[in-house]
Amino acid sequence: MKLEQNDLSLIFSTTSIPDVFFTEYLSQANGDFIKVYLYMYFLSKYNKEVKINDLSKKLELPLKTIQDAIKYWEDLGLLIRKNQGFIVANIQEIELNKIYKPKITIAPSDIEKVAENKYRAKAIDTINNEFFQGIMSPSWYGDIDLWFKKYAFDEEVMIALFRYCFNKSALHRSYVSTVAEAWYKNKIKTFNDLDLYFQKEEKVKTIQNSIKKKLRLPRPLNIYEEAYVEKWNITYGYGMDIIEIALKKSAGKFNFSFEYMDKLISDWHERNLKTPEQVNKHLETQKNIPVQNKSIPDKKESNYSQRQYTNLNNFYSNI
Repeated sequence: MKLEQNDLSLIFSTTSIPDVFFTEYLSQANGDFIKVYLYMYFLSKYNKEVKINDLSKKLELPLKTIQDAIKYWEDLGLLIRKNQGFIVANIQEIELNKIYKPKITIAPSDIEKVAENKYRAKAIDTINNEFFQGIMSPSWYGDIDLWFKKYAFDEEVMIALFRYCFNKSALHRSYVSTVAEAWYKNKIKTFNDLDLYFQKEEKVKTIQNSIKKKLRLPRPLNIYEEAYVEKWNITYGYGMDIIEIALKKSAGKFNFSFEYMDKLISDWHERNLKTPEQVNKHLETQKNIPVQNKSIPDKKESNYSQRQYTNLNNFYSNI
């Protein structure tokens, strides 16, 4: 007896996507890549054999987009390449393997950290509720725990890290990790450290905006120009009063550049000039130094005595 499936059954069938796909992968993926993955996920239920060219036609996407999408999901481990075709991996199993760490015994050091872990658990709970609406992906827990250990942030700094990235509309793992690394390099561990860092950043931003306004730039400063200003202010400790002296001196040049300004300001820093008065005094001194003629006459030429003409009429009569 042969049984056949009614074609109408497709209308009533469903494709179930684990919630972890939406919390962990959706926000970072390209829209076309998501389209490719969902269709392949759908086809995997029926063990369909499909060619890349067919996917391109069916989804109305260029062939290269299909290939790039497949490589993207392969790199994330959601697609596993076989000799012929692909396996759609179990997302829930992938996430479970990331966070599952079996413990048979509890080390004495873990017992000592119970109180600390309570504070951290409260911080993580705050992050979950405030930035993930209470449905934070399980893998975030492992990342947060790693950042606590790696960067030695206190709980307030960890919450501030997520708030900073959330306000930037960039609550992605790679971006959060990059910001965390930057804070660590700036020796931020406590909330007081972070507050001082933000004050410095705000001061730098004010100077950058002031430079842009004085130069009447129709665009924001690029990252290299911002780096110069950060060096002048944070590394050298110069405020706008000294930077403006260099700005005026540089703006008079035919080809204005931040590189020229940097050479000026770096020279002042090397000379240990710390106030506008010291800088202006140095510039005045430089102005009064006579320009040396670097061309040295040839010795042979210098031995010849110069003919003296006291009477110009005699001079022209000789010609």
